[in-house]
Amino acid sequence: MSLDIAAAAERLTSAGLDAQTVADWRAAAPAHPDAYAIDRARYAKFWLLCADTIARLPRKPVRGPGATSAATTIIATARALRERFLATHCDTLYDELTQRRTRFVRLEDLVFAAADAVPGLTPTAAQVAAEAELLQRDKDGVEIDQGIFLAHVLAGEASGRHLCHAMLLPRRETAAHLATFDAEGRLDLGKVGVERRGKAAVVVSKNVRFLNAEDNTTLDAMEIAVDVAILDRKSDIAVLRGGEVEHPKYAGRRLFGAGINLTHLYRGQIPFVWFLRRDLGFVHKFFRGVARPEALPDDVHGTAQEKPWIAALDGFAIGGHCQILLTMDYVLAAADAYMTLPARKEGIIPGAANLRMPRFTGDRIARQAIQYERKLVCDSPEGRLICDEIAPAADMDAALDRVIAGLTNSGAVSAVSNRRALRIGEESLDTFRQYFSAYARDQAYCHFSPALIANLEREWNAHNRKA
Repeated sequence: MSLDIAAAAERLTSAGLDAQTVADWRAAAPAHPDAYAIDRARYAKFWLLCADTIARLPRKPVRGPGATSAATTIIATARALRERFLATHCDTLYDELTQRRTRFVRLEDLVFAAADAVPGLTPTAAQVAAEAELLQRDKDGVEIDQGIFLAHVLAGEASGRHLCHAMLLPRRETAAHLATFDAEGRLDLGKVGVERRGKAAVVVSKNVRFLNAEDNTTLDAMEIAVDVAILDRKSDIAVLRGGEVEHPKYAGRRLFGAGINLTHLYRGQIPFVWFLRRDLGFVHKFFRGVARPEALPDDVHGTAQEKPWIAALDGFAIGGHCQILLTMDYVLAAADAYMTLPARKEGIIPGAANLRMPRFTGDRIARQAIQYERKLVCDSPEGRLICDEIAPAADMDAALDRVIAGLTNSGAVSAVSNRRALRIGEESLDTFRQYFSAYARDQAYCHFSPALIANLEREWNAHNRKA
């Protein structure tokens, strides 16, 4: 982002801010990078001045043209300086926050640790909580600054690999739940369950009111369930399946999943870090396994704990659930099932689908699915590029038992070795972190774009949906 403080100051004056406020704001803007200790103080002073000035403007929904112009100018200038600060000091800051990468900090904690270390660099927990009360359209988007920060962290080879490692570790809560599952063969985490089925640990989505969609109420449960399924010593393979839902149109039917909960998205109930927690957390664990603290999850040395995954696709896999299929080792689909990636209609980026889908379908079909919402029927030539086996919808249970038996009758060792060998040539950890470095920034801006609101109202009738 280009930075012209003089031009920005002129825009603030034109927007109606008083001369002294503009002069103080312009004088506080750092002119060039310096040593970390010096920059931490002077950049923080400027960012806090920006926040104070915006706080004195009317709230976003009632700002007139002048206040809107002033807020836009201040926010854009502050973000340009965040980019400059992080381009110079991100490695130093990350080492400070993680004690020179000897301590693992999950990204949802890291963004607030950064706010404490360098005030104004990222929003505080209180600032995020205040915006969380608003509809998505009424937010200033303070969480975009989290995306900028995480983009720089992931861009650094050392910091990016370390953050990926942190997100691949088992959740703190996993050990206790794993003990329960080991003893009882079942685990109920509310919106997600785990059950043992022969030699398989089966993870079942249960967000029944919302067609098994993903939202902030499902994220923790799903990641813990994935940890448990992978670490369970009594199973050789893991399965992901959707449970039965309540919607009258599908009552009593299993559905794999409807992607992100668009009603919650529209109502501002999906925080920005949700996207990265999801894709660097349980979705990455599907693909790469659960890491150990003592070793980087490097495929060459095979240090991760992992299992092959089967997806049992009933009904449909929309959006994020279609993305998940691209991490699976085997996809069993009902003959009447289909897949879509409607992220363009929603105004967001479909996770790692842009990275992974071309490996399955080729570039053209991937572009058609992502850019033009092409529907892929599972029982079609294009659908079979992603789905390994098609079964009659009424026979999915028997077909799943057959697939589990067929994929475990030779033991799990060679299956894990083969999936790792395939992954080495497909998607290295560095390729992954570089992709998500770009994603972090871009998705942050998409998440708070006016286009997202317009798309949801036009395509989803979101303003009339019940929460």
